[in-house]
Amino acid sequence: MAVAEELHFGRAAARLYISQPSLSHQIRRLEVALGTPLFVRSSRRVRLTAAGRTLAHEAPGALAALELAVERTRRSGSGRTTTIRLGYTPVASFGTLTGLLEAIQEDHPDLTVDARELFSAEIPERLHAGDLDLGLALAPAVPDGVAGEVVRTERVSAILGTRHRLAAATLIPLVELRDETLLLFPRRLAPAYYDGIVAACHRAGFTPRLRAFDDPPIHAMLSRLAGGREVGLAPASFAAHAAMAGPGVTHRDIGDPPMLAEFSLLWPTSGASPVVAELIAAVRRYAAHSWSGVASR
Repeated sequence: MAVAEELHFGRAAARLYISQPSLSHQIRRLEVALGTPLFVRSSRRVRLTAAGRTLAHEAPGALAALELAVERTRRSGSGRTTTIRLGYTPVASFGTLTGLLEAIQEDHPDLTVDARELFSAEIPERLHAGDLDLGLALAPAVPDGVAGEVVRTERVSAILGTRHRLAAATLIPLVELRDETLLLFPRRLAPAYYDGIVAACHRAGFTPRLRAFDDPPIHAMLSRLAGGREVGLAPASFAAHAAMAGPGVTHRDIGDPPMLAEFSLLWPTSGASPVVAELIAAVRRYAAHSWSGVASR
């Protein structure tokens, strides 16, 4: 590249801190390897051939890619990774996932995060199988081979049509849901979260009337809530953004007593790269600073 830029063997050799004969020899070897001349040499000037111009154009990108590949290979060999595979539950998409990604990028701006949307019940299994490096799940069951800790606690909020009888309330007492049909995702997708809602209703003195929503896309659920009498339940951050995305839908906090949703950070207990431990520490710091207490949205 130095000869192509300088078009002078003497200046290029000085720039590279090598002798001119050594540089000329290296260029001849490269031309032999490529099977074509790269320079037209004369006693007065040096010019690039068509092949030389092509190489001068293509080489910087190729060299940069090679340098990146070498660096990634070194990191991989030393146990340091450049890509983190993160599985997250859909209801963490607003607020919680954003905060976690901010924590990772602030601490390791050179990392690429491969974020994959999965249901909470799937994430521990995928971690155990080695398909993920980190997980963000809603009230997950933690099997052997996987560790985790709660990083954010939110209220559970109601999502309901703007014409629903409870839409005018600023806070919906839990007991007011006694006669409502509550719309939830199927229990198999987040068993502990589902069971926690049932238990909270039992403590409030009633058995909830639950209907599983088997078609997970959020827009389908919002259309159903806007046009019906059911009440959807979701973590507050998700409920707030869902209400903004759906016409004819609003959200309200539930209280007296509140129901809580816990998001946990999960990771494999063996085989994790050193970077994973650093990221766990970074997320802990972020959670202590930004997510302390119970969030209402």
